Amino acid sequence: MTDLFKSIRHVDEVTFYWLFRFTRWWRDSSLALWVSRSGDGPYYVLVLAIIVTLAVEGSVTFMQRTLIGFAIELPLFWWLKNTLRRARPAMDRISFRPAIKPADRFSFPSGHATAAFLFAGLAAASFPAWALLYYMWAGLVALARVSLGVHFPSDIIAGAVLGSGIAYFVLQMPI
Repeated sequence: MTDLFKSIRHVDEVTFYWLFRFTRWWRDSSLALWVSRSGDGPYYVLVLAIIVTLAVEGSVTFMQRTLIGFAIELPLFWWLKNTLRRARPAMDRISFRPAIKPADRFSFPSGHATAAFLFAGLAAASFPAWALLYYMWAGLVALARVSLGVHFPSDIIAGAVLGSGIAYFVLQMPI
């Protein structure tokens, strides 16, 4: 079993370095930074406020689901991250420098990917005409985290699965 985990970790690291090099143009243009920042917490509040203010049909239910989803996501994500304690790419690699300073020492799962896929899942259920756009944005937020050098691919995959799972769970709740 240990060999299996070592093999998975090796593939994850090789993929990380390949993606980091391949997305250099995106990082150098600052586009990756802006896409990553679009997945920061305050912007979710801003989007909710705009949707509710515009009285978009289904906005109140969307807001309720989103608040419940983030009430579940935040403590679960922090508990997982601080229990599993996987070091970020730059932590044990002296020669590697990420493009941004990470908020903390641990990387698994990616909080940005978790939140983006949670939001995308809830938004897609509430406003299905734009579903593809929400998921494309969430995928770009996740990829930006690898491009900026603060997450391994498995971190963002785990975040996407966790966020999507929480969205599914919240959508099953009667509101």
